[in-house]
Amino acid sequence: MLIQPNMTVLFQGDSITDVGRDRETDDLGRGYARIAAGLFTAKYPKMNVTFLNKGISGNRTCDLLTRWEEDCLALKPDFLSILIGINDTWRRYDAASLTTAEQYESNYRALLTQVRERLGNIPILLIEPFLMPFVPDKLNWREDLDPKIHVVRKMAQEFHAHYLPLDGLFASKSIECGYEIWSADGVHPSLAGHTLIAQEWLKLVEEA
Repeated sequence: MLIQPNMTVLFQGDSITDVGRDRETDDLGRGYARIAAGLFTAKYPKMNVTFLNKGISGNRTCDLLTRWEEDCLALKPDFLSILIGINDTWRRYDAASLTTAEQYESNYRALLTQVRERLGNIPILLIEPFLMPFVPDKLNWREDLDPKIHVVRKMAQEFHAHYLPLDGLFASKSIECGYEIWSADGVHPSLAGHTLIAQEWLKLVEEA
């Protein structure tokens, strides 16, 4: 199993990881990070694992870079989970602020390079950004998001990280029963969506 006794696990990302957490405390928010930590601790109560959430709503990869020292490297996690990318796409359409796939790759590589240089060969789990299919007002986002998903896959291979293919998972689930049960806007998960992410996260952690 990727997580061992007495480890510190750090969740990093944007609003999908943040989910209203109290940033003045060690609050884990109300999303998949909290659910995954709860499931893990209930199943392995004697392992004494510490879970931290430093996701910040609205963040892009460039924002992670500006706070990486304080909110990642200085915390010295033993396990790092990252979900970042949908805002690198979203800002192109709501603020005319383009992050190219090449810029996204450069930012992501810089983040992971610093982790390897400062924290060594700790387990890293990269979660691909996702967009529910069939969302009417976001159908054209695919042209921007898909190349970024391929970047995350490339980074996982390059940095020997573990990989959670959420976009494909949510596509499958949305084809089965529609996307609305998983997310009202196609981006931010519902409680069911967050629970599904947490279940898949824990499954990967245990089986790896």
